[in-house]
Amino acid sequence: MVPTLVIAGLGVPVSVQANPVGVGIPVMFDLTDNQGAWFDTGATLFGTNSLGVAVTPRTRLLELPLDSVPLLNGNLGELVNLPILDGEAPLLGSLGVDLTTLLNLDQLTDAIDDAGGLLGFLNPTVQQAKAQVEQLRQQIGSRSSSEAIPLSSLPVGLNLMETLEDLGELAPRDLSLTPKAKFKVAAPEAGSAHSVTSLIWPVGAQAFDQGSAFIGDVETSLVEPGLYAWACKIHPYMLGAVVVDDPLTPGLDFGKQLNVAVKGGMVVPSSSDVVQQLVQKFFRITSPSNWQNYSNSEERQWNPSYPPAPILMYDGSGQPVLVPLLDAFYESKFGEGVTLPALTQRPAVPGVGEVWIDTQMEKYAGKTKSGAATRVDVQNWTVARKVALPQINMNNPHNMWSDKDGQYIYQTEWFSDRLTVFNRTTGQLVRTIQVGPDPSHVMTRTDTDQLHVAINAGNAVVELSPGGTAIDRRILVQGPGQTPAHPHAHWMSADGQTMVTPNVNHHDSTVVDVPTGGITKMQTEELPIATGMMPDSSKYYVANFLGQSVSCISLAGPACRSDGGSAVGYKAIDLWDTYDPVSGATSGPFGGLPIQIPVSPDGQYVLVANTLTSNIMVIDTETDRVVKTLACDSGCHGINFGAKQGGGYYAYVSSKFSNAMSVVDGDPNGDGNPIDATIVGRMVLNSGPGTATDDTVTGYNGLGGQGVFAFPIVYNGWVQNTPASMANQLTCAQLNPINTGICS
Repeated sequence: MVPTLVIAGLGVPVSVQANPVGVGIPVMFDLTDNQGAWFDTGATLFGTNSLGVAVTPRTRLLELPLDSVPLLNGNLGELVNLPILDGEAPLLGSLGVDLTTLLNLDQLTDAIDDAGGLLGFLNPTVQQAKAQVEQLRQQIGSRSSSEAIPLSSLPVGLNLMETLEDLGELAPRDLSLTPKAKFKVAAPEAGSAHSVTSLIWPVGAQAFDQGSAFIGDVETSLVEPGLYAWACKIHPYMLGAVVVDDPLTPGLDFGKQLNVAVKGGMVVPSSSDVVQQLVQKFFRITSPSNWQNYSNSEERQWNPSYPPAPILMYDGSGQPVLVPLLDAFYESKFGEGVTLPALTQRPAVPGVGEVWIDTQMEKYAGKTKSGAATRVDVQNWTVARKVALPQINMNNPHNMWSDKDGQYIYQTEWFSDRLTVFNRTTGQLVRTIQVGPDPSHVMTRTDTDQLHVAINAGNAVVELSPGGTAIDRRILVQGPGQTPAHPHAHWMSADGQTMVTPNVNHHDSTVVDVPTGGITKMQTEELPIATGMMPDSSKYYVANFLGQSVSCISLAGPACRSDGGSAVGYKAIDLWDTYDPVSGATSGPFGGLPIQIPVSPDGQYVLVANTLTSNIMVIDTETDRVVKTLACDSGCHGINFGAKQGGGYYAYVSSKFSNAMSVVDGDPNGDGNPIDATIVGRMVLNSGPGTATDDTVTGYNGLGGQGVFAFPIVYNGWVQNTPASMANQLTCAQLNPINTGICS
């Protein structure tokens, strides 16, 4: 049986050789809980369900029958992952395909004819354009298939663009049929609320952003040709995109200039490096076949694929640049096609206790929603248990914590409205409790053992009784009349008196006086998503997901350090200070889309997981400067600290689009200087023959690493409550992380 697709926006089934195109009627996205189809058009296009294509309406074009509407070329799948040897890719003329078809020049010629109307064959501009299209085909065959080709470098290139612009005056856009995108959030596909926020959009179009997460339908107009991309602010790896194509141009239009919602918002040419970085990550994130899948015992090839489609971009001078094959261009630009090593490295010194990682993408036989909590024994480095809880259809488990006795694991269900409690030793379900839409992170109070759950699609942090038996109160994190703040990864102080939240909807942070519920708002940069606090509660750090920065915020007098060394109340640590987002030039490592950001239990350094750049940055807390960068996997996300046997700490690192866990020793020689931070071990998170399970993994085994929690809890305030059975495995310095003088 030949598989079919649906032309997005038209609802017309077509063969797999054609791709979704919307004309006039909205491109439809269902926002769902389903891994790899979070923005779901109902059709798979180049490996992703999250991409749509629309056509800028020209009056005469819309009078044509459906099969004459310019469509993407869909039969070029054999042109992905072309061999690139010593940086050289095959020439376009040597690929064995008709360049007219490869570059959609046949469809461009049809659009030229349509622009001329019934007597177009008599129009000299039409004839000139068709002749120039043929010249383009002839001249481009000698160019590399991985090249971004400035049309000014081809004799006919700029002349063709000028002629096509003249023809555009004959076939103006019909504004009454402007393309649209429509977004739907509804059960059962979505278990809770989501949001839609513009990440990329052409200059001349309007950004789309909602006041809060929603359930229902919303839509936006796509008034200019170019690239549009959206993210859910609650679950920011949920992405959708539409390319709106002007049929009177060669290739699919990315637009001349694009707005990119990073670092306060920037306008860049569509060929800029930051746009290519984000588009590359879009396909890595939304195409499950592009996820990293390691083995503990063997090497594996990893070669992500992208559309083998022609893309029209523009450079900083406003000149057109044609990328004949986006897949080959990205393969060359990003050095794709690598060997994933066998993950045989284990730390030479064991850890203490266990680490839990939410493998959020895993699919299970007994439930429709994804994800499990995975326990790793850090003495022998084996995957000991998977807790999927099919009896409650546990929905996208995201982050964990435990009570002071270590009896329970408190587990948030990020795409639902529940906190789930299960037995830490047996994995048996204890209870679930409804707390509010999209609970993200959970921590306990050191003084009362109550737990606090951030309601990511809401306006509060919920305080519950020990064991999660009842809701004691809701602590609002914004003032009266403000829109919901959507707090994500909060942190608690060692004495249980202070809580800090990052508010993704307000681009700020809230400091909460826990006993009274009183709040103070603090400055951050764009889309703050996670926090980490110094063990003495003097200052805390906020990862600004779209700000490409880390905020240092003082809590009791100036405690952050300026680059000049003076004490200041606030500092923004720029993760892009070595990176040019237009040219891509770098003068050193840079980080992008930072997420989890814990402070080491001894307060010496901060680790930052960067999902855009797949690396970990090490910040020295004495200078509040980045001092080291370590490699990470695709979708680098979660970090938390556990005890290292005999002294010191391990940081356990997870990645959303990888099945591997990394182990970082941030201070191997114990001198308090993190400049020697290093990765000391790596392993897969797949279930194995010795793994205890409550359900059968059917897909994405070990994938989706997000929340990380180590037991015993080694942070100041919690570590002092470690059960005696485990406290005797910790050193004096580990039991007294900021008062080590008593250990001498």
